[in-house]
Amino acid sequence: MDAMPLTKPVLRNKIDLVAKAFSRLKGIKEGLVGADAGGIQFDEWDWEVGVGLYGFLRRASAANDRLAIDDLVDWYARQIARGLPPRQINSTAPMLPLAILIEHVDRPEFRGLVEDWADWLVHALPKTEDGGFQHVVKERSNDGELWDDTLFMACLFLARAGVVMGRPDWVDEAVYQFMVHARYLSDPVTGLWYHGWTFEGRHNFARAFWARGNAWITVAIPELFKLVPDLNGKDKRFLANVLASQVRSLKKLQRADGMFHTLLDDPTSPVETSATAGIAYGILRGIEAGILPAADRRHAENALAAVLAHIDNEGVVQGVSDGTPMGHNLEFYRRIPNLPTPYGQALTMLLLTEVLLEGEEQE
Repeated sequence: MDAMPLTKPVLRNKIDLVAKAFSRLKGIKEGLVGADAGGIQFDEWDWEVGVGLYGFLRRASAANDRLAIDDLVDWYARQIARGLPPRQINSTAPMLPLAILIEHVDRPEFRGLVEDWADWLVHALPKTEDGGFQHVVKERSNDGELWDDTLFMACLFLARAGVVMGRPDWVDEAVYQFMVHARYLSDPVTGLWYHGWTFEGRHNFARAFWARGNAWITVAIPELFKLVPDLNGKDKRFLANVLASQVRSLKKLQRADGMFHTLLDDPTSPVETSATAGIAYGILRGIEAGILPAADRRHAENALAAVLAHIDNEGVVQGVSDGTPMGHNLEFYRRIPNLPTPYGQALTMLLLTEVLLEGEEQE
């Protein structure tokens, strides 16, 4: 990162640059379209863009950017009009920003889709033992498997839909999913999370402490507290301790330059920018929610400096690893390639927007 001080104008410009690069991403492995292209270009309804849309929406809301809100409305209307893909965990990810967007725009078809999709999650999505959300994806059904990214991709949406639609039973189901995933994926020794669990083999696959998977948890827990303002006290207490336990280990594993490795406890594995951004954002949100001590902020600030150094002149966040299916050995994670992605842009937008908002609140 250069020596330019991170003033509010500099930060806003950086956020806008990252947001524009997100809008210009045509697809995974397709790169950026021309700078004069209008609207959101990513043309597949799946998790990669779902995470991207959430970061884009949070930035647009913070900046009161009506043009960006309109771009989101246009994207959703276009996707719905042409027909959505089969429902599964990853294709649920775009539903979280939609559940928030319906509070900003009057679109009955959007509201109807939110209600129908949430009901589908509760009643039709395949479940594992203990009633967990089976991590069904477009490529495979993953019978009997729990994955850590399910909580961000599907359960935050269900929780917010329950709030918006006045369905406390949906909120209860979403919170239950946090509990059952914590039971099988959270390591009681370190507090870190394994990528997955299978009831069929009753093991944690490669026992990988995958960085971005852990970042989904660092983000998801304080985000749940924000999306469900009246969350039950005992549930908040349990999840707050789960997060605090995880972050205690994350702080020990952060590199001196602020980055985290793809395998958190393996310094020979590559460093990874999206995980670094997500962990930093989650720490800041955890401090804001009163879950984490204010002293943890220095770890988020170190990560912020590292992430800023990985944003190129076009606003593309570099050093982001490709989508990562379940690995059966640790070498699998070390070999995942890097490329520009909507979720890399999004996690960076979430972090930068949070830092900007904090600065404005302190004035």
